[in-house]
Amino acid sequence: MPSSWEWKIKLSSVFLILSFYGRVQESLPPIEDFKNKKVFYLDAGYNSAPFRIESPYGNQSVKLKYKNNFKTLLGIGFAYKWFHLRIGFPVFNNLKSIEKWGESEQFNLGVNFSVRKFFFDVDFKTIQGYAIQNYAALDSSFTPIETQNLHVPDVGTTNFNLNAWYFHDRDFKMRALRGIQAHYNKPVHTWYVKGTMNIFGVDNNGKPIVPAGVSEMNNDKTQASALSAIDFGIIPGYAYVNRIKNWQFSGWLGVGGVIQSKFYVLSNDTRGFLGLAPRYDIRLLGGYSDKKYFAFLVTEFDNKSIRFSDLKYNMNYYSIKLLGGIRLGN
Repeated sequence: MPSSWEWKIKLSSVFLILSFYGRVQESLPPIEDFKNKKVFYLDAGYNSAPFRIESPYGNQSVKLKYKNNFKTLLGIGFAYKWFHLRIGFPVFNNLKSIEKWGESEQFNLGVNFSVRKFFFDVDFKTIQGYAIQNYAALDSSFTPIETQNLHVPDVGTTNFNLNAWYFHDRDFKMRALRGIQAHYNKPVHTWYVKGTMNIFGVDNNGKPIVPAGVSEMNNDKTQASALSAIDFGIIPGYAYVNRIKNWQFSGWLGVGGVIQSKFYVLSNDTRGFLGLAPRYDIRLLGGYSDKKYFAFLVTEFDNKSIRFSDLKYNMNYYSIKLLGGIRLGN
């Protein structure tokens, strides 16, 4: 059995190793930059924007779940110094059955950039074509019961977001967080504040969004052909990133609220109200990165909501993407 002196020597060795490792970590720059390398990468994934409408019907309310069909999106990207180009397009067939869910058309356009401690993100998304899940259980007059879902191809959603994040720690850089042209050497965590401005809504090309079989004919909101909102607000949160033996993981979480101007359209007559709405901010990323190769799983979540006195609209956007590439050059 080891003597007390042997235990002391072993413990001292452990403390020395940990102290040396800590000093090595402290001596390293927080970020290893590869902006002078030519970076080629591919990404593949999908995004979806289902929404839910809770509408009055008789002495109760019905919950209508609108879901879009989607295809796998493939992206091809190249980055060198300040230049970064990515081209994305749909591949393969619809992931869901067209007979049950119909077809959806999607369009995404986004721009993002960093200035000192600020990160700016501008995003525009549209989706055309939805189906109401299990509509046959809500409306007994629905005839093609073998599909269970009601196709509403004219229903479309639009989302425009303008966001700006202020990260308190100067070492928290989106360039390294995303892992394409840089990665981290040590953990960094910080509080942040996100300013957000959004224009979003749903439209059914002049027809009521809520189907006639589950709507109240004398209620303006259930007969509305469009619901929309403009809001702006502040979302505080916390962000963290770390890289251990070439495995980097990061994320942030924020909760806040917005001031909202909300509208509904009935027979070309627009009616508006002013209110408040909650917001959350979630992003997660994790994967492998060394000097030559990288691969990451990226997820993103976003929520939008409009609430009138007797009708609620709630949309949850999410995307999942697998990204991998190679860095060439010295």
